[in-house]
Amino acid sequence: MTSHYHAVVWIDHHEARVIHFNADAANEDIVRPVRPPRHLHAKAGSASGVHVTDNPEFYRDVGSAIDDAKGVLVAGPSTAKTEFVKYLHQHSPQMLERIWGIETLARVTDHQLLAEGRRYFAKTDRMHQQRG
Repeated sequence: MTSHYHAVVWIDHHEARVIHFNADAANEDIVRPVRPPRHLHAKAGSASGVHVTDNPEFYRDVGSAIDDAKGVLVAGPSTAKTEFVKYLHQHSPQMLERIWGIETLARVTDHQLLAEGRRYFAKTDRMHQQRG
């Protein structure tokens, strides 16, 4: 894979779409949990019916997919994005400095996700250059 400076991750509890990119090129990976989430119904022990979302292996695999990126935007529609960042706090704190943003974003196409990543980093690259 070509090394790119930025990555955008769109994550929910069923998959993570990871796009590494620069101004001219992009590569996409899809990471899926080995144990997909399940919905617990009342007869399975939950009166309210809740999702079981704890999946550290999935978050580890997503972290591995973005390991070479220098700046990462984490996006998604639900709590998976914050659970992923919480996983990084506990298991890979050195990676946190490369997480430049977390945004709520509904399901989008790959082209829309790439466009959102490029828009986001066009703005934040200037801020990071001013700090350094």
